[in-house]
Amino acid sequence: MAVYKRMLRAGERIRVLVVDDSVVIRRLVSHALEEDPAIEVVGTASNGAIALQRIPQLNPDVITLDIEMPQMDGLEMLRRVRREYPDLRVIMFSTLTERGAAVTLEALSLGADDYVSKASNEGALDRSMARLREELIPKIKQFFRTPQAEVSTGATAPPPAPAAVLPAMRVETGARPKVVAIGVSTGGPTALGAILPQLPAEFPLPILVVQHMPPLFTRLLAERLHSTCRLPTQEAMQGEPVEGGRILIAPGDFHMKVAGNGGGVKVCLDQSLPQNSCRPAVDALFCSVAEVYGGAVIAVVLTGMGQDGMRGAKVLKAQGASVLAQDEATSVVWGMPGAVVSAGVADKVLPLDQVVPEILRRAGRA
Repeated sequence: MAVYKRMLRAGERIRVLVVDDSVVIRRLVSHALEEDPAIEVVGTASNGAIALQRIPQLNPDVITLDIEMPQMDGLEMLRRVRREYPDLRVIMFSTLTERGAAVTLEALSLGADDYVSKASNEGALDRSMARLREELIPKIKQFFRTPQAEVSTGATAPPPAPAAVLPAMRVETGARPKVVAIGVSTGGPTALGAILPQLPAEFPLPILVVQHMPPLFTRLLAERLHSTCRLPTQEAMQGEPVEGGRILIAPGDFHMKVAGNGGGVKVCLDQSLPQNSCRPAVDALFCSVAEVYGGAVIAVVLTGMGQDGMRGAKVLKAQGASVLAQDEATSVVWGMPGAVVSAGVADKVLPLDQVVPEILRRAGRA
């Protein structure tokens, strides 16, 4: 299914429906969003049943959706929305608890487009408002384009149009790949859940994954993937060996890097400054594997907002690594892969279902 950003007409605002059983949260979210001239809150609802009645009346572009509500909770409403309004964007509100993380991952698997941590109705109102502006507004805007590119995503400008895309840089080392490094953000859990189970049990290379997610979420994501993949999958731990036939997920709030360890390679986690406003950052991983493996790397940049991974992909490509990017038609947001393509460092631009076959081919396993 194509998921291109919708082009807004000149002067058109993004229409948002806020769904939450807390009147305090509804007001807080509405006030924060209405401060942005590109967004219009067209209505609110206290549960999923009411919200479903209001969708045809209000014609929103985006729904912010709480999970725990009376009468009809967020997951049941999400199922209905995906059946009845497949093009409607849905951003879940999640609590930073184990249950909240698990339910949020379930919502993403059911077709939610993204999530934010739920604002607390405790503490200073101005802090809650500022956090909503910083986190929620960019995630709403990432799904839209304007003719004059006046609506910023809050991260980076959209990549240039295809005509401005640079030709791919050609640097070949002939080195047999020794590691696969994957970077992904918005839409990542679904994308990873689609491709990683395709890898055969005898796949010989280590797979290192950076998914932009907070702590706890990354552990639960690894556990979900472990249950569906033929390769053992876990959240990475400090100092553990990087071994073939295993998938390691960067833990939330830590950069995942690698370092030589005698005759092998080990994981190095750190909390150095965020890169591209992210920790873990794809650039941190890519630059690190370039130092250790040189050009013997297959780097993959999947769906996500912003341009994290572009700088690291340039470093890898200069050493002769293979760089693959997901195409726009199958990306939830074509920010990260689009930036890599526009920089001219992508060897192949592929629909999601062709990513693993290309990895296998380049690893000599096709």
